[in-house]
Amino acid sequence: MNRRTQVDLLHGPIMKSLVLFMIPIVISNIFQQFYNAVDTAIVGNFLGETSLAAIGSCSAVFEMLVNFSMSLGNGFSIVCGRSFGSGDEDTMKKSVAGAMMIGFVTCIVISLLSVFALKPLLQLIHTPAAVIDESYSYIRVIGLGIIVMFSYNLCSGMLRAIGNSVMPLVFLIISSLLNIVLDILLITAFNMGVVGAAVATVIAQGVSVVLCVIYILTRTRILVPEARHFKIESHLMKDLAGQGFSMAAMGSIVSVGSIILQSGINSLGTEIIAGHVAARKIYAICNLPFISMGVAISTFISQNRGAGQGDRILTAMRDAYIYDIALAFIVSLILFPLAPTFVRLISGSSNPVILNNGAKMLRIVGPFYAVLGVLMQTRFALQGLGSKLIPLISSVIELIGKILFVTIFIPRFAYDAVVWCEPLIWVAMTAQLLYAFNTNPFVKETRRNLRAAS
Repeated sequence: MNRRTQVDLLHGPIMKSLVLFMIPIVISNIFQQFYNAVDTAIVGNFLGETSLAAIGSCSAVFEMLVNFSMSLGNGFSIVCGRSFGSGDEDTMKKSVAGAMMIGFVTCIVISLLSVFALKPLLQLIHTPAAVIDESYSYIRVIGLGIIVMFSYNLCSGMLRAIGNSVMPLVFLIISSLLNIVLDILLITAFNMGVVGAAVATVIAQGVSVVLCVIYILTRTRILVPEARHFKIESHLMKDLAGQGFSMAAMGSIVSVGSIILQSGINSLGTEIIAGHVAARKIYAICNLPFISMGVAISTFISQNRGAGQGDRILTAMRDAYIYDIALAFIVSLILFPLAPTFVRLISGSSNPVILNNGAKMLRIVGPFYAVLGVLMQTRFALQGLGSKLIPLISSVIELIGKILFVTIFIPRFAYDAVVWCEPLIWVAMTAQLLYAFNTNPFVKETRRNLRAAS
């Protein structure tokens, strides 16, 4: 293995290791967000507000596909990281083999479903008739290419499981730059419209997959399974499926909630849609340092759980919560004065309705990033400890909350209800997750042992 690109999460200063491991994840997630944000910006600037609304109308569906593939890969990587932490290389290779088998079969099924289910889904969430055909032509290509999206997230997840978060970033930067070039080329030179943006995304992600695979085969042979590792062991496959699908289900439930919320937004008109989708891109980028710390925490905890180092886990959680509060304060200071400018840059519009509504969302969400950060770290921590059901409960809380807002509050308070929906739901979710973490058997036992030792 290449030690220069690997962070030791089992020894040494905890926060330093977390930050060093997290920084490439933040940058990777920023570039991954650029896939859709660049599509949005280029479509808005070259094709106009109607095409921008078409992208916006299916943005929640796009997020669902991204969340599913990322969550599935992250779930598999937790099992791999636990084996790495315990020093069991043979089980780790079996974990990689099992993840490949489960993941690729799952993606094939989803691709087939995409052919038949996406158009009815867009109709179900009240996508405006003026943009539904464009929306479908874009999201259908993304759905058919989900195996490419999953392949990258599987490769990067396995590299992170052994402490390497740098090389996935390098490959993603290359493919993100390629995506920008292809977007402009296919939209402007080949006149492919929003389909060109989707095709550019799939091709660029395919390049990142090829680069990841080449690197793994040549530099991290510890992750390369042999033929004997593909022999199915029921207990390991159950662990992989349980961890992977519980995280994927969690991500999907969250995304279903977002789709339900999108249906409420779509009923408010194209100007509201365009403003919200532009703000949503900024929101997603600001969210990345929080969710990236969560990914780092899950890898850190899975490795240290495997090594039986509970004291490091508790210290890491304390440091992560301090990080969340401080960063939320900084983000809020940036968003409050600059929100309209950010919305204008993404949307390419000077329409005051679009700018004002987008800015309103960003200014309200800003302080609540502290709550969202604690939510993320605690949820990922529970997953790193091997908890499968508890994180799902928080997602169900989110789903129920969004249903209530769409059916009761948005019809009455319009866009004001949209911008307050998620911050208020985060508060309820965080309370449930903090209780679950503090009553987790491993956490309670670790605290008892630390008190006895002192």
